[in-house]
Amino acid sequence: MLRKVLIALALVTLTLSAVAQSAPTLVTGADLKKVVPEGYFFRGLTATVQLRNSAAVKYPDGFFVVAALVDTSGYSSDIAAKYNGLFITEKTLAIGGRTIVPGQYGMGYTPEGKFHVLDVAGNELAVSDITIDDKLARPSPLRMVVENGQPRLYFGKKYVTFAAK
Repeated sequence: MLRKVLIALALVTLTLSAVAQSAPTLVTGADLKKVVPEGYFFRGLTATVQLRNSAAVKYPDGFFVVAALVDTSGYSSDIAAKYNGLFITEKTLAIGGRTIVPGQYGMGYTPEGKFHVLDVAGNELAVSDITIDDKLARPSPLRMVVENGQPRLYFGKKYVTFAAK
């Protein structure tokens, strides 16, 4: 009986170790400044990126996913309604049941509770429902957290999850 318990404990430890090794980690400080661009081209204009409202995760294989809010003051209201920032991924991701390949995208959230990923021409590639985290004590305009090995991209108390494929 003791042998079975030890084997089961070893298997659980190996599984948790494998999950921890494949989970992304948050990028902070000077490392974050290295991966977030100062300006971002989308739909015919270059917008200033808000470094204070940027976040990134790094996967164990060295690839990044970066998100940041941008200044959308020069954009028409129909574009600014869905476009709030940039979304750059070096990994293939699953978002809202769609696959997003490595690339640079526009992103945004709408009052209807949807998260949108757009190509640089403004065409919609993926839409996902946003979840509200009422337990979040100190929301910020944009941040990422990693919970149970899965990144969450927060906009205030609203968040969307994505998974590497």
